[in-house]
Amino acid sequence: MSSLSADDSYLNHYGFSHDPFAARVPGFKFFPAQRKPVLGQLHHLARYSQLLLVVTGPEGSGKTLVRQALVASSNKQAVHSVVISPLETLDSNVLLQQIAQAVGCQRADFDSIMAQIIQLALTGQEVYLLVDDAERLTGAAVETLLRLAQGSPEGRPHVFLFGEHALVARLEALVDGEERFHVIALQPYEQDETREYLALRLEGAGSGLDCLSEEQVERIHVDSGGWPGAINQAARDELLETMQQSKGRRKSAGWNLPLPMKHLLALVGVVLIVLVTLLMRDADEPSTAPATTALPLGTAPVTEALDEGVDAVPEIAPAQPVIREPLAAAGSGEAADSSTQAIEEPLPVEEPAVDDIKAPAEIAAPVAVQPPAAQPNRVAEVPREPVRQIAADEPAAAGNWYASQSKTNYLVQVLGTRTQANAEALVKRQGEGFRYFVKQHQGKPLYVVTYGSFATRNAALEAIKKLPASLQAGKPWARSFASVQQEISQSRQ
Repeated sequence: MSSLSADDSYLNHYGFSHDPFAARVPGFKFFPAQRKPVLGQLHHLARYSQLLLVVTGPEGSGKTLVRQALVASSNKQAVHSVVISPLETLDSNVLLQQIAQAVGCQRADFDSIMAQIIQLALTGQEVYLLVDDAERLTGAAVETLLRLAQGSPEGRPHVFLFGEHALVARLEALVDGEERFHVIALQPYEQDETREYLALRLEGAGSGLDCLSEEQVERIHVDSGGWPGAINQAARDELLETMQQSKGRRKSAGWNLPLPMKHLLALVGVVLIVLVTLLMRDADEPSTAPATTALPLGTAPVTEALDEGVDAVPEIAPAQPVIREPLAAAGSGEAADSSTQAIEEPLPVEEPAVDDIKAPAEIAAPVAVQPPAAQPNRVAEVPREPVRQIAADEPAAAGNWYASQSKTNYLVQVLGTRTQANAEALVKRQGEGFRYFVKQHQGKPLYVVTYGSFATRNAALEAIKKLPASLQAGKPWARSFASVQQEISQSRQ
């Protein structure tokens, strides 16, 4: 499955605007809480130490994202960032040429570059040298960066290497036991972070986490080890396999005739001719009027006539079910596909009491017996349900409330439903802390029920444990207000 490309059938099957698990998705940013201390540590060490800093992790661990965050969070007025991303093996001479060009140095030798870096320091500008895929550096290039990081009393650049763990052994061999570099090893995502990462990737492509079942999410986390690059590959493989299984079921359910298209069209034409012939023959046959029995008025009680016509009494339609999809991800999509098992819990229906149904008035038999005129059956009227009052927390007001919350806060997404009445009934039944907002998904409104506002993600996760068992069965999950505010804003455009 991993060799398949994201062709049109893959995108169309799930309704994606682009491949959500491509290696590089423009505009996508996911920086979990565990990576923020790493960023703070890099800034602190760059300011207060003279060590070369190394960020390690396997391929696809998010090293480039940390590097991008480091550059973005640096003071642009005080820091001159030089980013080097070698596409192949990079030796010392080419490395010095790229650094010289970036800092505006006329000569690409070590002493000239150091003199330029010292001159920039005198003007209040520090130089950050950041090297992606540093395992592609030759030994001489690594040694040159160690010398640059050591610098001189007048000035020095801050050197950051982002590479695989094997780079550490090469550095140790060069420093010969001296403390000249510091290593920060990235950690894989936890399962909750994997779930949030998948949700953001899918939402960015115009879909939601309902594309994947809970079992698939767990399998993706285990197979990938929690590393972002491996998560992308595992998730894409799961979606492709589900799509192939779905196509296989549709093919086995239909005709599996190995006929060319022109033969199939000819077969359809023959079937149409046979159908037309049968219809014309039926039209030529004399029609037989149905036998009817006319009963004079008054020959049977009215109550018996009503009993016979009970099938004509309209049934009271049950309320729409609340759809609780795995991980409460229905808030990010419509109904689950064949790979997702949805749990339905019908809302209570207030049926009218039997005593409230009015009995029909007695009809006196007429004096003269005449053939009855064609009249529709009289049916006992069922009193209509009172008009439902709209919940106090209307979508517009709810949207204002969501917009007033801090983007860094978290909420618990409980479920999503296509029926506004279901969302209102659940909010009213659960009480304080429960709200819902409306978003557009695949051209239709979707009502997403949420709970609470929490300062941290851990607080939201703790709140999930205290929800009623019936709500926990829908696998609610914690998400940021920033993502909710973005959905609300997009639905109003």
